[in-house]
Amino acid sequence: MHKDSAFYDVAFFKQGKNMLTPIELNELGDVNGKKMLHLQCHFGLDSLCWARMGAAVTGVDLSDAAIDEAKKLNNEMGLTAKFICCNVYDLKENLKGSPEGGDLEGAFDIVFTSFGVIGWLPDLDKWASIINHFLKPGGVFYMAEFHPVVWMFDDEFTKIEYAYENREMIVIDNYGTYTDRNAEIRGKEYSWNHSLSEVLNALIKNGLQIQLFNEFMYSPYPNFRNSVELNPGQWHIQGMEGKIPMIFSVMAVKR
Repeated sequence: MHKDSAFYDVAFFKQGKNMLTPIELNELGDVNGKKMLHLQCHFGLDSLCWARMGAAVTGVDLSDAAIDEAKKLNNEMGLTAKFICCNVYDLKENLKGSPEGGDLEGAFDIVFTSFGVIGWLPDLDKWASIINHFLKPGGVFYMAEFHPVVWMFDDEFTKIEYAYENREMIVIDNYGTYTDRNAEIRGKEYSWNHSLSEVLNALIKNGLQIQLFNEFMYSPYPNFRNSVELNPGQWHIQGMEGKIPMIFSVMAVKR
């Protein structure tokens, strides 16, 4: 459903459109000639955009269906990205001796992840240790992610429903998907809210030095209910325009 949606707009990507947002493009900058590991890459659109910009990209995602689609797009577009189906927590073990390139410890100039990723992970210390493991000394970790404040609200943004910090697993009965709220998709959804301090301290504890931290009062995507676009490409929650942070970004360097 995601790959065929207007939200992801694969047809525009195939025409040469860069699907990355101005946030990560402006902050991460030139990636030409750099080796990049993209954690939780979904079906690879962002990975392939970085590859078009000259990065040697390896994308990782838990979903075999997503990775299969990423490989198809890579081949169709004649790009050179690699894609691995793996739980991010198992990546160290799975790459040792694998056909995807063996043990890639300390191999990457950049580790990248973005938008809707850490909420699926219960343990950020383990996540940050993975980042450290694969970065070269002096290598850069960059993330752009939805702000933990937005995850405190119910789906309609009518009330505060969840704690700001990671207290326990959140289980909800989900319906639809962010690319189609009326989609015939039903099921349990399991996630965790991570405060900014938890994110930053996990990175610092695992040998990364924070270089940049920013907060943005809009979302570059219309993925939340009751969203309104005030400026091109900048979406707010109706009635909360400019009042709550919606995105944060972090850049850190391996010491």
